[in-house]
Order: sequence, then C-alpha cells, then structure tokens
Amino acid sequence: MKATKLAVITGASRGIGRAISKQLAMHNWRCLLIGRDSEKLKQVIAGLSGEHDYLALDITAEDAATQIARKAATMGGVDLLVNNAGINTMAGFAEILPTDLKKQMETNLLAPMLVSQACLPQLISSHGTIVNVGSAFGAIGFPYQSSYCASKFGLRGFTEALTRELDNQVVVKYLAPRATTTEMNDDRATAVNHALGNQMDSPEVVAQAFMKLLHSNTRRAGIGFPERFFARLNGLLPELVDNALIKKVKTIQTIFSTKESLR
Repeated sequence: MKATKLAVITGASRGIGRAISKQLAMHNWRCLLIGRDSEKLKQVIAGLSGEHDYLALDITAEDAATQIARKAATMGGVDLLVNNAGINTMAGFAEILPTDLKKQMETNLLAPMLVSQACLPQLISSHGTIVNVGSAFGAIGFPYQSSYCASKFGLRGFTEALTRELDNQVVVKYLAPRATTTEMNDDRATAVNHALGNQMDSPEVVAQAFMKLLHSNTRRAGIGFPERFFARLNGLLPELVDNALIKKVKTIQTIFSTKESLR
C-alpha cells in the first residue's frame, strides 16, 4: 500500500524521536525528520522502509518553524506533527546557568508552539493531528528539575488550550513519558532514578505508547502507573506530594555531591 500521509517529527535523530519515526514508517507514514545532525538523520532514514526526507536545523533558530513548514509543504503538507525535541539539565535551581535555562524553555516550549503555528494551515487543511511529547514532570514538580518542569508544565497547558480551541479542526494530543533511557539523561539523572527506584523505559516502549495514543480517541496518555497516580494526586492534594518528594531531596543531594567529587 502506498504511503500518502506525512508526519513531521522533531528531535528525530535519536532516542524517542528515532523510535517514533521507525514506528510511523512501519505503519506506512512518510516521515520528515527534524534534527540538528544531518549525518544522524541520514542514518535514521537508512533504517526506515519507504520514502522519507530530513531537515537539519536547530529548532530554536529564528526561522526554524518557517523552514519546517515550507519543507513539509513541498512534500504535500503535514498530516501529523510530533513535537518531540527536548533537552534537560538536572541541577539545583541556583546552579542553572541563565543561558541553559533560556535554552530549555526555547527548545521544550517555545519551539513546539512556533512549529505548530507555522504548520497550522496545513494541519487544518488535512484535518491533521498534533502530538506534543511532554513528561510526567509536566504534572509533577520534581526537585532539581525546576526549569524542565516549568517547560513541560507549559507544554501541557499549551496542549490543553489548543485541544479545546481547535476542536473539530485539528486533533491535539499529549503524551507524558516517565524517565526514559535516552542521551538526554546524564549520569547524575540516571543515578538519581536508580537510587529513588524510578522505572526507566526504553524509547521503543514510549514509541509503542505513542502509536496507541495516535490510533485512539484519547487526547492524553501517561506512561507508568505510579507516575500517573502521582500526577493525579498532585493535582488534587499537592501537599501530600510535597512531603513525599521533599524526603527525596537529601538522596538527590548526596548523589550530586558524589558525582561532582568524581569529576
């Protein structure tokens, strides 16, 4: 069967984006892969069945959203936009460099908004879908993840508002993975997850959850029972979650101090 629908995936050169691209190609989507490294994007395409293309750029660049929309238009227009690209630096808020804080907000929140806006005419024309890949930390404020949480809380709010604004025009969905074994997590973040007993999923598990969400009538999906439960509890009784997470701060601080001493 000939593939006709076009999916645009940001952050497609590795991790979750790469796994989602593979799943989409397997389900007969044409993919436009977005990332900064052209060689890695070529490698991803080489492993996909079907005809695909890529665009190498920094999605925080001033004209990135316009470039993406123009490229998609030359391929017939966007049917599915996957705002997946994201960065994270786990650190105490006092230690985060202002430049890193700004970069996280631009990459994780502003870029998805701008790309969605640039592609919106095409998505309305195709009655398409936007899936924003957020995080469990888009509903749970976690110590030493302040800037990342801020960006993902914002992405979740943006998704919710757009879902209601574009009803019957564009389907807008939100996927909230928990900790995932990707390059985005450095050794300190991985050590914290292990010490706190947080389950870490593979990108392939997240991609499978993505496909399930895409093919359902559901607009929101989270991965992992404890994380979904805590997200709901945090919305209802945040003081209880305050107490639970405050108790974990000493463990996080110990890991950070140990890792710093080894550098």
